[in-house]
Order: sequence, then C-alpha cells, then structure tokens
Amino acid sequence: MIDIDYGNVKIYLKDLVEKENISISKLSRLSGIQISQLKRYMEGNIQRVDLSVLSRLCFILECEIGDILKYEK
Repeated sequence: MIDIDYGNVKIYLKDLVEKENISISKLSRLSGIQISQLKRYMEGNIQRVDLSVLSRLCFILECEIGDILKYEK
C-alpha cells in the first residue's frame, strides 16, 4: 500500500477564543457546550467534528467555519 499524505484539518478555536478575549466558561454558558468538549476542540483533540457545535461556536463568536477549521497540506 502506498502512503499518501492527504494533509489534515487544523482547529484554530483556541486562537479565535483568545483573539475575541472570551473565557471558556463564558463560551460554554453562551453556547450550551460543555467545558470538557470545548477544551477538546481547543486542544485539537477530536476525531469527528460535530456540525451543531460548529454552528453554535460560529454564532457566538460571530465567525465563519473557515475561521475555526483550516485544511493544511
């Protein structure tokens, strides 16, 4: 089997949260997302992206999905 580097998708939620100067507890309260789940997203420690979570984050942070997720070769 040939190894192919398909690149990966990076999560930039931590950078965005720091830029917007919002605490993780406030983000959790406003979005209804558990702090533990937000921490996994902020650490990039997830395997499957939940579209509902992304929708909530985009709404609260007034951003686009592309501000949170980026494909890197």
